[in-house]
Amino acid sequence: MPAETVRPTRLELLRTRRRIVVAKKGLNLLKLKRTALIVEFFAISKEAMKLRGDLQARIARGYESIRMAEMMEGPTRLESISMLLPDVLPIQVATKNVMGVRTPRVDRGDYRPVAAPELLDLPTSVNESIRHFQGIYSVVLDIAEKENALRRLLKEIEKTKRRASAIENVLIPRLQGTVRYIKFRFDELERDAFSMLKSVKRKMEATEADAVSA
Repeated sequence: MPAETVRPTRLELLRTRRRIVVAKKGLNLLKLKRTALIVEFFAISKEAMKLRGDLQARIARGYESIRMAEMMEGPTRLESISMLLPDVLPIQVATKNVMGVRTPRVDRGDYRPVAAPELLDLPTSVNESIRHFQGIYSVVLDIAEKENALRRLLKEIEKTKRRASAIENVLIPRLQGTVRYIKFRFDELERDAFSMLKSVKRKMEATEADAVSA
């Protein structure tokens, strides 16, 4: 609301000053929230980078185990065994709260990527390959969880930054302008009242002088 449309009253001045105090408190909270979100963002980013590095090493070991199994059992036998393995079970996705941001969380409570190797009469080399790729699958889920959280945190950081900027650069200056306008109008009214009193006083003095001379 433009300052010129505000009624220049003491009540409005007090109300506007209170709004400035509340706006500044809100701005401080938003800045604290943004700082906390950034700290959390970099913490999760560090975890994600570590997991990606671990994933590369796991993939290398996994392919090496596949090559070893192929050497031990032969490609035809390995392909036949792969057809017997069950499909990956659907994962359960819940949500968790990260600094006020809802992010997906993979629920690993009651599922396994494939059936337990000990339940299958498989060669040791194949069991070893399955174990490696189970680990890869788990790390991939962890990375997906972390990177999704990073995207949501980044979106919340930008949103918080925009809100803080709007309060700091638009709302508070506008309210401060309203305060200045009301005080300016008060000064004008005070000057008008003072001029009116002086005028009345001169007229009264002139009337008294006329009465005395008469």
